[in-house]
Amino acid sequence: MNRSVLVIEDQQDIAKLIKLHIQDLSCEVHLAHDGISGLSKAEAKAYDLIILDLMLPGIDGLEICRRLRAKSNYVPILIVTAKAAELDRVLGLELGADDYLTKPFSILELVARAKALFRRMDALTANTAGPSANPIRAADLVIDPAKREVVLGNKPVSLTAKEFDLLLHFARNSGKVYSRMQLLDMVWGYGHDGYEHNVNCHINRLRAKIEKNHAKPKFILTVRGVGYKFAEVANMEAA
Repeated sequence: MNRSVLVIEDQQDIAKLIKLHIQDLSCEVHLAHDGISGLSKAEAKAYDLIILDLMLPGIDGLEICRRLRAKSNYVPILIVTAKAAELDRVLGLELGADDYLTKPFSILELVARAKALFRRMDALTANTAGPSANPIRAADLVIDPAKREVVLGNKPVSLTAKEFDLLLHFARNSGKVYSRMQLLDMVWGYGHDGYEHNVNCHINRLRAKIEKNHAKPKFILTVRGVGYKFAEVANMEAA
């Protein structure tokens, strides 16, 4: 399958290295070396993946991510950055990035992350047809896989692409308990130690958006010492 990938990276040697290896995945790779041209290319074409540096001339990577998500552009975004501060990592994910790597990174690790994002998008595409695309209702929460929309009490809920994917996975498997590592593998496409805080951050943001009482959630429940689960949909509807 031929895919198109946009690499927005101001360091040309790194951009060329990424292009060389991503091309081996049967991908057409486009390059941009500043934020302005990168955003322009991202908005002009439907890419299968954007590999995005944070520190760019013109417009930084976080602003590019913010603008794309504001226009409901849900292309997978893999952030690469020399900024190791935890705040920058979390902020990038809050703006809708799907994954991140800090420089210096292993090119093989980047390729593995790209493959994982491709697999996840293929799975999501396969699940937007037939019975799996039917809306899921849990009490006053409605999740529409086909439209990628969430409504709570007749009011739309704004979610990032990853927040939606996580909520949808939970709702489709209500009552089943998942560890953080399992969620990383199933929703993010990888299960590496040290990235469990990605799950925690997304769970906290989801609860803030869909739970009336964040301290006593009724949808996404914590199973102490194990992980998380989505409350049984049938029980919630009957209540």
